[in-house]
Amino acid sequence: MTQRLFRIPYLLLAAMLAFSNLVAQAQAQSPATDYPLGAGDAIRIQVFQNPDLTIETRVSENGSITYPLIGAVQLGGLSIAVAEKKIADALQTGGFIQNPQVNIVLMQIRGNQVSVLGQVNRPGRFPLETANTRLSDMLANAGGATAGGDDIAIVVGVRNGKQFRKQIDIPSIFLDDKLQDNIVLQGGDSIYVHRAPVFYIYGEAQRPGAFRVERDMTIMQALAQGGGPTARGSEKRLRLHRRAADGSIQLIEPQLTDPVLPNDVIYVKESIF
Repeated sequence: MTQRLFRIPYLLLAAMLAFSNLVAQAQAQSPATDYPLGAGDAIRIQVFQNPDLTIETRVSENGSITYPLIGAVQLGGLSIAVAEKKIADALQTGGFIQNPQVNIVLMQIRGNQVSVLGQVNRPGRFPLETANTRLSDMLANAGGATAGGDDIAIVVGVRNGKQFRKQIDIPSIFLDDKLQDNIVLQGGDSIYVHRAPVFYIYGEAQRPGAFRVERDMTIMQALAQGGGPTARGSEKRLRLHRRAADGSIQLIEPQLTDPVLPNDVIYVKESIF
């Protein structure tokens, strides 16, 4: 009998821990309460001890819903917590319920989405799950840039009613501490990652072909990308074809320390001897 009495507190403790884990999992799986509601989002609204006020509806294109007793309510752009308070205040101010406890459940996210296009591993449309989702967060959702993707991301959208476009150097956010470039995204934004710039090498090179232009790359590093010159070639006999601003092609005899630019064509000539 005594052993059974001692076991009861342990069983209660185990049950409480299990319940806490379930609550934590439910909170982790539910959208953040600061998610801004947008057009197309499907929600369920419930009022404690008032089952007749439970409805499932969808936020309209102008950001509003129609709710019993109070009519049209503007919820677009509001967090779930603020939207709950707005409906509760309207019910109380209208004299319908003395102390309403409103709960909003996000059933389906359709509004506040961002498109990620171009050279990313999982292109598509992704929801803004929080109000402060940044560029790096959305690129992570898309699996990051592919091996052939550029370091530059182009973000387009609308800010303050005007068209918005910004080119952002992704590595510099972290390497050069340019945290201000890790901008907060808004619904309707589009992110585009272009193909990385390349240079070309041919002639007496071990591996002729097209290669990605790396940061601060020199002619010597470009030559190394091509495996270096063959036994018949010479690193001292190089010719560089580079497109000028007017579209013409310049023929240059480069130094090994010269920088490589996008679309440069390097020709490795045969050794004189």
